[in-house]
Amino acid sequence: MKDEEPWVLDDPGKLKALAHPMRRAMLRHLGLHGPATSTTLGSLLDAKTGTTSYHLRQLEKYGFIEEIPERSAGRERWWRKAETGDIRLPHPAQLAPEDRPVLAEFHRIGLEEDKGILLELLPAAYQADPAWVKVSRGLGRMTLSELEAFFEEYMLLLKKYSRRAADAPQEARPLHLRLLAVPADLSTPEA
Repeated sequence: MKDEEPWVLDDPGKLKALAHPMRRAMLRHLGLHGPATSTTLGSLLDAKTGTTSYHLRQLEKYGFIEEIPERSAGRERWWRKAETGDIRLPHPAQLAPEDRPVLAEFHRIGLEEDKGILLELLPAAYQADPAWVKVSRGLGRMTLSELEAFFEEYMLLLKKYSRRAADAPQEARPLHLRLLAVPADLSTPEA
């Protein structure tokens, strides 16, 4: 991961680019499996090449993917996920009121993905290879400044232990990692 400052998605265009299920599926595929063409992604996502090409151009426009010129020839363009590093979401107050629904949609789509990718696959993944599955549920009490410090240290750990696919040892596997911190007094029943 890059050692740069966090990239805050306070541009509504960037948020809209990521608040689309097909674009998110494309990014996920490029991140997990490496470079692909619009044709490859179209067949995987059951979409026409024109549709995937459009979505790829939107992702490129905002810096989430990049073309691989040395692999591209003629009309065939190869794409890879850009090394974006630490991407952060804006506070809703950083967005104009008319752009806040895009942030809400971004969160909704992300939670739907997490339910399908992580939560539904977790039991089978644990059964298949328990050494590679780690789950922690806990209840902590922190001040807002302590929560912010905890999150920053978590991000530093991700940067310390994560590698680009090209730099990872052969035995490294891609892992879905999530940190969810939600006030327990908003949930029911008592945790």
